[in-house]
Amino acid sequence: MSYTFDPAPVVTLPVVGSDLLFPVRRIFCVGRNYTEHTKEMGGNPDIETPMFFIKPAESIAAEGGSIPYPGATTDLHHEVELVVALKSGGSNISPEQASEHIFGYATGVDLTRRDLQKICKDKRHPWDVAKGFENSAPCSAITPHTESLLSGSSSISLGVNNEIRQHATLGDMIWPVEQIIYHLSRLFDLRSGDIIMTGTPAGVGAIKSGDQITCSIEGLSDLEFRLT
Repeated sequence: MSYTFDPAPVVTLPVVGSDLLFPVRRIFCVGRNYTEHTKEMGGNPDIETPMFFIKPAESIAAEGGSIPYPGATTDLHHEVELVVALKSGGSNISPEQASEHIFGYATGVDLTRRDLQKICKDKRHPWDVAKGFENSAPCSAITPHTESLLSGSSSISLGVNNEIRQHATLGDMIWPVEQIIYHLSRLFDLRSGDIIMTGTPAGVGAIKSGDQITCSIEGLSDLEFRLT
């Protein structure tokens, strides 16, 4: 038996300190997971529960580099995020068991066509065209869980042309990683290769062609890319 055409290559991310590659299966994203960002987007952090959406694996732009400015938008926004890579999964994973399923962590950005997202919101349509386009998920190399030193005090930041626009600590997340995995596993059967983008701090804003974006999470590989 053969395919009707050659299947697409597996989307992968490099692993820090290794020649291994991490195969990406799905990209789950958490919306409004930092209090101040929730407020700037018009939400109420006191009453909302985790909100999830999905990007296709082909959205990955491994280790940044040069990324073309996407079509169909004049208002592209940056959103720096902690990325969690899973080595195993399942359903109804308890918060106490969540860390057992984590392979490692990375620095990522959820690029968003904000103008299209507003149109979708106004029409109560899905966000796919605003979130799931090519190169909309730049991501650094993955640092294995056993080698990371992340804590609630670890800083997360994003700069555009050497100007800091987003800055917070991971402890500012409304739902920590263990709670995210718990809630997500009640909705999906999580699998090896799934990655989770855990939400962004306040300070999101527009970027344009020619901008240099630098992202950092204390203890992980930095991520840099230029819009072309």
